[in-house]
Amino acid sequence: MILTAFQESCYNSGMLKIVKDTSKNIHAPSKDVPMPLSAEHKATLDAMLEHLKESQDPAFREKHPSIREGIGLAAPQIGENLRMLVIYYPVDEEGKEYVQYELVNPKIVANSVRQCYLESGEGCLSVDEPHPGYAYRDYKVTVKAYDALQGKDIVIKARGFDAIVLQHEIDHLSGIFFYDRIDKKDPYKKLPDAVAI
Repeated sequence: MILTAFQESCYNSGMLKIVKDTSKNIHAPSKDVPMPLSAEHKATLDAMLEHLKESQDPAFREKHPSIREGIGLAAPQIGENLRMLVIYYPVDEEGKEYVQYELVNPKIVANSVRQCYLESGEGCLSVDEPHPGYAYRDYKVTVKAYDALQGKDIVIKARGFDAIVLQHEIDHLSGIFFYDRIDKKDPYKKLPDAVAI
């Protein structure tokens, strides 16, 4: 496999330059990724996943204080306006099991009427300024996508926190940020029956 200089640097360091929300391009909709998946796009996904893994390593962050811890990363956040994203976070406190995906062309095909939100508020690697308030999302979602880790089309049925993470990253592919979902006039407005996570 022939790698570009960009991909080589990604593999060697795991450190990617994160595009901030001050960039116009990150607010634009992303294009579908041509299938079958190219070696170049797979390499980009691998580099994105490695970035998340290293960002969660305290020793790595100590050596690289500018790196912020993340659990999800969408391609527009590294300057690629393509419908690709990665997710990586532990299922349990021991860190023995992880939720991990390299999703290509993900699509939400079903969702619940019931809403949910993170009580602590959402954050984003591309957002430096604080945006307090509740970003309401669907409590349950069904997502269809190609998972490059498994090398096949998959269906994900997620609820609660897992659903929030998926929706947050999929939003990036449409140029939407979590703060776009916060009520500007009443940031902490409580919706009836919404589940606090």
